[in-house]
Amino acid sequence: MPHPSRSTRGPMMTGGTPLRTLDEDDLLDRILPLFGGSVDLVVAPGDDAAVLRTAGETVATTDTAVLGRDWLDAWSSGADIGHKVIVQNLADVAAMGGTPTGVLITLVADPGLSLEWVLDHAAGLGSACAEAGVAVLGGDLSSAPPGVVMVSVTALGRLDGPVVLRSGATPGDVLAVCGSLGLAAAGLLLLQAGLEDRHPLAVERQRRPVSPLAAGPEAARAGATAMLDVSDGLVRDGTRLARASGVVLEIDLTALEPDLAEIRDAVGASEAVECVLAGGEEHSLLATFPADLVPTGWRVIGRAREVAAGERPGVLVDGHAVTHTGWDHFRSS
Repeated sequence: MPHPSRSTRGPMMTGGTPLRTLDEDDLLDRILPLFGGSVDLVVAPGDDAAVLRTAGETVATTDTAVLGRDWLDAWSSGADIGHKVIVQNLADVAAMGGTPTGVLITLVADPGLSLEWVLDHAAGLGSACAEAGVAVLGGDLSSAPPGVVMVSVTALGRLDGPVVLRSGATPGDVLAVCGSLGLAAAGLLLLQAGLEDRHPLAVERQRRPVSPLAAGPEAARAGATAMLDVSDGLVRDGTRLARASGVVLEIDLTALEPDLAEIRDAVGASEAVECVLAGGEEHSLLATFPADLVPTGWRVIGRAREVAAGERPGVLVDGHAVTHTGWDHFRSS
């Protein structure tokens, strides 16, 4: 659930040292020391391309964040955005059953953007990568028209076990989640209302999401039949899994009570339901398993069944279709 669009002229566009006062090499000399390496990184950033030691199958994914659409300076620091874009990409690798190994980073920015914001952003990128044990392999820098700032990350990972797709769920499987639901969305509501003190953890999860990366490959080894990360909302992402698998996913709302209780006092009962069912940017993992193979750390919230006559694959909550559609980059704009 990205931030709504507002003016892009935030703190990072004023004060400090504008990027236009440096050349690209000067900027890279300041950024690269903020990134760690890896034993698998044979040739580090600095040449035309990096060289990464790999074996077997490689997972690859990419995602982009845009100032004014995906974040606001009033709410998020450069380091916050660095952390968020790393986690959201690494979660996609984990959702395939992969272990993240490295990232490529692109920054497209108005030359008026401050050097201080860029260095703060790079520090956030480096910190998030260090926490996950992945290397920054390189990337690209480019200028942009006034007010435009865009960050793109491509993440790579290795498969040490079976790949898990969205399309493998079968009737009789249980639906389980690893991680929280609704916290990041509740944090967004509180930021919009200027009520951050009501639930500091929710606000922190909006700014810096947490994904259970190790749970992805663990689920694959345990026998997960389908999996994805919750980036656009439980119902929306669950519907993607259901349609790919050709099943109906029935979610039990009472199984979501811990998530609802966590945020109900801060945002209200009805908004809590909306956050848990439709809130994005959580980056928890959602998967289906045979009923007797659910690994530790996952909690069952529903099950998969056959599509009945006259039905379509999708998600039901307590037996009913819901209108909580989650985030869509174009229809939600």
